[in-house]
Amino acid sequence: MARYGMLINTKKCIGCYACRVACQRQNDLLPTQDFIRYEEHETGTYPNVSIETVPLQCMHCEDAPCVAVCPTGAAYIGADGIVGVDEGRCIGCKYCMAACPYQVRVHNEKTGTVDKCRFCTVSAETSGTKMCSCVEACLTNARIFGDLDDPESDISKAIAETNAQPIAGDLTKSKVFYVR
Repeated sequence: MARYGMLINTKKCIGCYACRVACQRQNDLLPTQDFIRYEEHETGTYPNVSIETVPLQCMHCEDAPCVAVCPTGAAYIGADGIVGVDEGRCIGCKYCMAACPYQVRVHNEKTGTVDKCRFCTVSAETSGTKMCSCVEACLTNARIFGDLDDPESDISKAIAETNAQPIAGDLTKSKVFYVR
């Protein structure tokens, strides 16, 4: 089975929020809810300082803290490595929200459950969607989605070419990589 991941090139990201809006529409989120949030980081030294926009979303950690604290087993890691949520089992206790090192889980006000990025491409393959909504919406092609175990995939080639790293190194062994 494939092990999916995403590469986000922050050098290409212009902070336009197109990925966030596309994700909100794809996942029927309220305007106050989002699976993608943004941080701004200053880089360089005075007087050559620039601001880098860093979109953050679920990192789909291999050893996910959110899964470890879930009392009902609603949070799980699938065979493809994607961290998911079984809404039928979620009691909305928000333990996973507190445990998430990236603070990217969202309390769904409609259902009372907690939700997050699901790499929508994987679930959409059967419905004909060819790419994650955030990847398709990106105006600068700053995002690449694919199989990390396939050395011929676009993502594997881009990671090797750019020496992209998980945002927190091996802290969580995430499946989201950044070029910075």
